[in-house]
Amino acid sequence: MRDAFIDELTTLAETHDNIALIVGDLGFNVIEPFAERFPDRFINAGVAEQNMTGLAAGMASEGYHVFTYSIANFPTFRCAEQIRNDVDHHRLPVTVVAVGGGVSYGALGYSHHAVQDYALIRAMPNMIIAAPGDPLETRACLRWLVQNPGPSYLRLGKAGEPRFHDTVPNVTPGGWVQVRDGDDRSILLSTGAALGAAVARANGSAVWSLPLWSMAAKADQPSQIARHKRVTTLEDHLADGGFGSWLAESVAGTPAAACVQPIALSAEICDLVAGQSTLNRIGGLTV
Repeated sequence: MRDAFIDELTTLAETHDNIALIVGDLGFNVIEPFAERFPDRFINAGVAEQNMTGLAAGMASEGYHVFTYSIANFPTFRCAEQIRNDVDHHRLPVTVVAVGGGVSYGALGYSHHAVQDYALIRAMPNMIIAAPGDPLETRACLRWLVQNPGPSYLRLGKAGEPRFHDTVPNVTPGGWVQVRDGDDRSILLSTGAALGAAVARANGSAVWSLPLWSMAAKADQPSQIARHKRVTTLEDHLADGGFGSWLAESVAGTPAAACVQPIALSAEICDLVAGQSTLNRIGGLTV
């Protein structure tokens, strides 16, 4: 996904001269196409994520659409105050990009387990969460974010993820994207890199993806849930504060609440150090 991200961002920057990229002293062997093509719109802020986010907010207030880029929890939890107060509250066009969502960097331990980021970001009223499930959804999310600049969070995997779409899909906040045909009575709905787990679990059921979601997009969920008897959500995030609980909140207090059945990572994985596939299995996302 990160290769699709930098390729698409570089392409979009050709026609949007306000796009800028700030990195936290990483991304080497990935970000060079942008940095070399647009050196005047590329900044390495160093290992200083709070400063990186404050700088991005300042540039955004002067007309730039700034993308900050770091791994796992570093561009989110380390600078949560700057995202909340500077970016979200002032509705500034800053896209926080985290590479290595979920347990992509599981072998580096809990500091790199990005399994509470949805909970943090979805509590901010103006933030859009962009969690693509494959490289083509990554391109789709980027195109939407650039056409609709505002506070946003782009959560990516690492590299080498499979493609589940034949073409770049159309995405809108709160809109489900069908990935696989099948039994539409009981479906699987994923966000982010959990799309692969949903496809693997499908067993004849239809598979849908929700790449763009937010606090405001909850209002669009009841009508989509109502088309199905059962909606099983999948996410590489803890259950508390995650995607499944967000969807369940959209129909809380109604009969449709019983239709939503979340599958998320168990908190057991927080104390474990292992590869992504192992942690996803132990955590209950994959079988």
